[in-house]
Amino acid sequence: MNGSIAKLSLEDFKRIIEEVVEEKLLEMFGDPDHGQVMRASVRRRLAKQLKAVAAGERGKPLERVVRELGLE
Repeated sequence: MNGSIAKLSLEDFKRIIEEVVEEKLLEMFGDPDHGQVMRASVRRRLAKQLKAVAAGERGKPLERVVRELGLE
């Protein structure tokens, strides 16, 4: 890299930092799902959820889930 960091815009500098951090985290921890196959049932459920969210639907409020699971 020939040049000066001082010549970078703030946005470019942030982008570089984000890329370096992401690269280092992947190097250190890897992708735990790499090589795994997603079951068809999970794929269908995720597609259904994406469609519902796109249509404006929302899930249960956190407080309700906490109460239902007895985590209060």
